[in-house]
Amino acid sequence: MLDTTPLRDAYRALLDAATTLAAGDTSPVPPAGEWDADQILAHVAIINAVTIAAASSVASGANTTYDNRIAQDTWTLDRIASLAGGNAGLRERIRLQGDALCALGGPVLSEVELDTLVPALLLSKGTVLVNQPVPLRDLITGLADVELPGHTQQLLALLPAHVGAEATS
Repeated sequence: MLDTTPLRDAYRALLDAATTLAAGDTSPVPPAGEWDADQILAHVAIINAVTIAAASSVASGANTTYDNRIAQDTWTLDRIASLAGGNAGLRERIRLQGDALCALGGPVLSEVELDTLVPALLLSKGTVLVNQPVPLRDLITGLADVELPGHTQQLLALLPAHVGAEATS
């Protein structure tokens, strides 16, 4: 069984950062070429959905792939943010998706299922990071180790300097 404590902690940190940012008086403008808070959260929601789909496919015995390209598309990010009901809806969606992934990765999937190789294509800012089969377990733990902490830092970087320093201490 996969220990999902780091994944739960990573979701908590991301959602705490998003809530802190949402409680601010203004909507911070990201640096040129970067995503705003809603786009970051929509990206995470899409990545979660893709991961849940892969885990569910493996659990059902179906073949699956993992491709994060749609989560890079700004139009899609804006559409998902709108469909989710904005920032608050995205935060709730991510919270529930996190619960689902922790349940799947923990007691639901067997070790053999977690070790299933999933053909994966992972991009970041147009650069291919992974283009090979990856164990499902690594896709799930990658959320906790890299994906969620990276987007938590992106959100915190949008905070005014004095608030960001308080939020990280």
